[in-house]
Amino acid sequence: MEKKMRFGIKSKIIIGYLIVIVCLFIAFIVLNSQISSLQKERNFIIDHDIEVHDLTNRIEKHLLDMETGQRGYIITGEASYLEPYNSAASSWEKDYNALYQLLNNNPNQQEKLEKIKGSIQDWIEAAGEPTIALKKENNTKELQQFFEKDPGRQYMDDIRSQFTSFRNVEKKSTETRATELDEKNQKIKIGLYGLLLFVTLISLAIAIVLSNSIVNTIKEVTQTIKRITASKGELKGRIKVRSNDEIKDLGIATNALLENIEERNWLQTNIAHAVTMYQGIASVDKLAEKFLFTVSEMTGASFGAFYVREENDKGDLFVKQAAFADRKGDAGRESFLIGEGLIGQAALEKRTLVINDVPDTYQLIASGLGDVKPKSIFIVPVLFEDEVIAVIELASLHEFTVLEQELISQVIETFGLTINGVIRRMEIARLLKESQAMTEELQAQSEELQTQSEELQMQSEELRMINEQLEERTKDAEEKSFELEAAKEDLEEKAHQLELNSQYKSEFLANMSHELRTPLNSILILSEMLEENSAKTLSEDEEEYARIIHSSGKDLLALINDILDLSKVESGKLDVLLAEMNMSELPDQIERNFSHVAEQKKVQLKINKAQDVPNIIHTDEKRFQQIVKNLLSNAFKFTESGSVTVSIQRVADHRLTTAMRTVDTDCWLEIAVADTGIGIPKEKHQLIFEAFQQADGATVRKYGGTGLGLSICSEFAKLLGGWISLSSEVGKGSTFTLYLPSLSNGLVDYEKVNFAYEEVAVSIEKAEPEAEITEIDHPVQPVEPSLPDDENVFQDKRVLIVDDDQRNIFALKTALAKQGMTIMTAHNGIECLEMMKNSEPFDLILMDIMMPQMDGYEAMQKIRGELKLVDLPIIALTAKAMKNDREKCLEAGASDYISKPLDLNQLFSVMRVWLVN
Repeated sequence: MEKKMRFGIKSKIIIGYLIVIVCLFIAFIVLNSQISSLQKERNFIIDHDIEVHDLTNRIEKHLLDMETGQRGYIITGEASYLEPYNSAASSWEKDYNALYQLLNNNPNQQEKLEKIKGSIQDWIEAAGEPTIALKKENNTKELQQFFEKDPGRQYMDDIRSQFTSFRNVEKKSTETRATELDEKNQKIKIGLYGLLLFVTLISLAIAIVLSNSIVNTIKEVTQTIKRITASKGELKGRIKVRSNDEIKDLGIATNALLENIEERNWLQTNIAHAVTMYQGIASVDKLAEKFLFTVSEMTGASFGAFYVREENDKGDLFVKQAAFADRKGDAGRESFLIGEGLIGQAALEKRTLVINDVPDTYQLIASGLGDVKPKSIFIVPVLFEDEVIAVIELASLHEFTVLEQELISQVIETFGLTINGVIRRMEIARLLKESQAMTEELQAQSEELQTQSEELQMQSEELRMINEQLEERTKDAEEKSFELEAAKEDLEEKAHQLELNSQYKSEFLANMSHELRTPLNSILILSEMLEENSAKTLSEDEEEYARIIHSSGKDLLALINDILDLSKVESGKLDVLLAEMNMSELPDQIERNFSHVAEQKKVQLKINKAQDVPNIIHTDEKRFQQIVKNLLSNAFKFTESGSVTVSIQRVADHRLTTAMRTVDTDCWLEIAVADTGIGIPKEKHQLIFEAFQQADGATVRKYGGTGLGLSICSEFAKLLGGWISLSSEVGKGSTFTLYLPSLSNGLVDYEKVNFAYEEVAVSIEKAEPEAEITEIDHPVQPVEPSLPDDENVFQDKRVLIVDDDQRNIFALKTALAKQGMTIMTAHNGIECLEMMKNSEPFDLILMDIMMPQMDGYEAMQKIRGELKLVDLPIIALTAKAMKNDREKCLEAGASDYISKPLDLNQLFSVMRVWLVN
């Protein structure tokens, strides 16, 4: 039978596409032929008809040019009008001949053209040439007679009529051709649709035939697979495919897969059965018999023997433990050594042997009817931890298949572990019997030890009670230690939080001080310059405006200083500078500072100083003056009429309290400030000494203020070793009394005041000191050399101002320029260095500290280090009132230091000293 030709799916699809492509190619050729014919007819209509109309129009144009030239020449006599006439007369016949040739397929139109030609010639002979000749002869009379009759007009009207008739005929001819072209185009369109339908039907037919041939075969395969799936594990069914294509290959591969799966299922089922039959077996001989029976049943083996390794003096000896189809115990030898015979060699080499060519001398397989020679022998060594512990030999009347060999090999893989386990269990059973005998002996000894154990137990109970008492004491000690540790950690955490809060507050106030002092600097400088009115350009009102601005700026500066002082007091970082103070000058100072305020408010100022008040006391004069000024300012602020009385006296010894006597002091002073103002309710007496608090919210709106003065005074008094008391009645006035010791022995009492804080801080781990807000005093002014009054040391001096705030630059530049100085400016340290490298030397530099890109510290270090200008005066200006700023500036290279807002007199004084030196 001849092999069926293979016709694959790919070939079917390619042939189908080729048929469709051939049909499309034929359709394309037919369509292209029709379109080419249609294109030729269209081109003929376009080229022919347009050319006809173009030549017709050109002939008419020539005729019009001849008529226009003739009339222009006759009217004007200018020979230039004859140029279009002569040109048209020589050109119209060329166009006529071309048009006549173009219409060689239309005799009727050619006949009309000949009539038009005769009319044109008649016009030329009757009207054109004669009139031109008459004009050349200057025969005006005959020209007038000629135009009275004007026969040329009739010729022209006839010519136009003939052209109109000619064009109408051409137009109809064009329309006829266009109609014929449309009809042919419609036929092509219908043919195209028909051809497209034909190709579509062929394509559909081919697709249906191909898809059916593919889908039907796939359906047959699918149905067969579904039947196999529905058979619940029965894999006997096979796929049958009649077509000779890829689907047949799929069916063959699927059948092979099913056969493989069937074999694997059989293999896994038998392996599982073989493994489960080991359970519950406790002896090697039972295990060997069960194994031989099960394996013979699975593989169809007819004969078998099972050997297990035993150790003796000769070495490893394999002894028969079981046999299958044994005839009077002659199924194989009873034992063999390793390497002895084929079975011994298999054990030695640890490999499986399959022998299909069985020799005639081999053991016969007995049956009821006789003895049969086996056809195949299968010898398998059983391994455990890479050692042969058993050997199995099987004989069969048929050859062992590959699947049967694989089954036995896989069962053997784990069978060694089972044999070893059974042997171990047998050994354990033997040892258990021996141990039971030993246990009985030990039990007798144990009874003897029982008595000794009871005695030891009584002693152990006593030790346990003692141990429990020790554990309870240890536990109590651990709990107390844990509580102390927790308290310590809590204190450390709170101390850390306080430290952070203080640091954040200090940094905030320092930055706010800088941001407020920077614009305030320019306000005070410019307002002071306006107030001086050196150019006499301001009116009295404008001078008063400048004084108010300057005064408001100073008030704002005082407020900033109050806030900084309060912060320093609260953080415990305010420095107290004890020194001698002359109390005899205090009344004059009060009179000088507040007499004008009393006059303005029409309030009487009374100052009483007792005779026993010492002339000299030891205290911080600056803080003392600040307390007195604040108390007096409040008294005048809240007193509309009456008087403000200041009483200064020494506290008598009989009035000293026990606490006052403990202070190491020369004397106690009592400074009372009494007023007849609005008074303070009793319930508000403690409130007003708190920061940002006043006796009544309405007071804030009526009298102003921030509520900081009394808080600062109270804190300053505590720092100076004293306190402030208050007695007041609403509507009658208030009396604030300052009790203050004279601290001639230094800061002993100041340390005592802070002793409570130091004692609390002992248990807290000391941290690094934080940055503190400190008002920087003005630097000590060097002694100025005496200069003649008429000598101006500032004239023509070159000064460089380095500041990032344009307002400060403007204020300083204006003030210094009035002194005759030449001013240059830079906005940061980088610009400063560039200017110093690229310009003439400067006599002095005013250096701001906080600037972007490069601050004043770095700029001064580079001037001194890189530029080697060690003698150039540099005055540091800053609005950030941080402690040790003066020392930092001097270390960075500054010659002197001034804090903002600047006092122009102070600035000029410092500049004069350094310029002269």
